[in-house]
Amino acid sequence: MLEIVEKTLLTGIGAMALTQKKAEELIDDLKKRMNLTEEEGKNLLDKLRDAAKDNQKKLEEMAQDEVKKACDRIGVVTTEDFIKLQKKVEQLEKQLKAQDK
Repeated sequence: MLEIVEKTLLTGIGAMALTQKKAEELIDDLKKRMNLTEEEGKNLLDKLRDAAKDNQKKLEEMAQDEVKKACDRIGVVTTEDFIKLQKKVEQLEKQLKAQDK
């Protein structure tokens, strides 16, 4: 299950990398066709990069949420929950040892 989520995430990131390369090619083409200056082309590319970064962050957040949901569905315990349980067991063991004395 986690393997599928991981593959999906990596595929999305790979697609974004390809999209950025295509965006750069599109900018070069637009600069030639529309007689954009180097500065105008750079500004447009920067805007596209910022949008791609925002989309990447959203994709990562969505992937994390999906992983959490999948873990909840299959009953995987979080590290935080495990540590709480571990501390509780240690407390109970101490209480049992104290009662035995």
